[in-house]
Amino acid sequence: AYENKQGQARLTTKVPTVGRDHYAFAKVVEVRKDLGVFVNIGLPDKDIVVSEDQLPEISRLWPQKGDQLMVALTVDKKDRMWGNLADESIIHAVANRAKPEQMNADVTATAYRLKMAGTRVLTDDFYLGFIHPSERDAEPRLGQILHARVIGVSANGELNLSLKPRAYQAIGDDAGMILAVLQHDPSGKIAYTDKSDPEAIKQTFGISKGAFKRALGHLLKAGLVKEEAGYTILTAAAKASRE
Repeated sequence: AYENKQGQARLTTKVPTVGRDHYAFAKVVEVRKDLGVFVNIGLPDKDIVVSEDQLPEISRLWPQKGDQLMVALTVDKKDRMWGNLADESIIHAVANRAKPEQMNADVTATAYRLKMAGTRVLTDDFYLGFIHPSERDAEPRLGQILHARVIGVSANGELNLSLKPRAYQAIGDDAGMILAVLQHDPSGKIAYTDKSDPEAIKQTFGISKGAFKRALGHLLKAGLVKEEAGYTILTAAAKASRE
């Protein structure tokens, strides 16, 4: 039994996705700066408010429509239903312990706690994760769904994550093409550098010497190649990033 959006009493046989002391993720469907955010818990004509008191002080870090929050139901003295955010103990209770073989895996995760030290997340597979500020370009919102990669597995079974692309994903098309040539060469090296003949570069790679030098610069900066004795050589980091 509940009251719908119009304040009318309703009975339903449909079980909500969340309940009192039963936590689950609920999608954000509306944001009200004077009240909080509304989440969908599976009732046909009523959404539940998560109060602004439980949301970040900085409004740009509030959840947006389409984000999700782990909540349970709570009822106040006026019999009004509210969404109650899961605290750290609840998140830890549902989390799995990560394994070292998850290193370098791609994961989808939801930001559930925003801290000065970084962002705490829970992956779709219920692994705890942490994103240090140096591994992101902007601070995620509470409830934001993120695509990250595993850069470490801590001793306590939590994932260290990065929102930044792998080095080989961050480079341009020309650099990617040169990298592919290196990776397909059994020796992991090519007899071309930024000092090579422009015509030879054009004939082999189909790009100008200027474009080749720019692409090579990206690869050198990313630590994917090194130049040595007239050769451009694939580094160990480039081999690992491709695995």
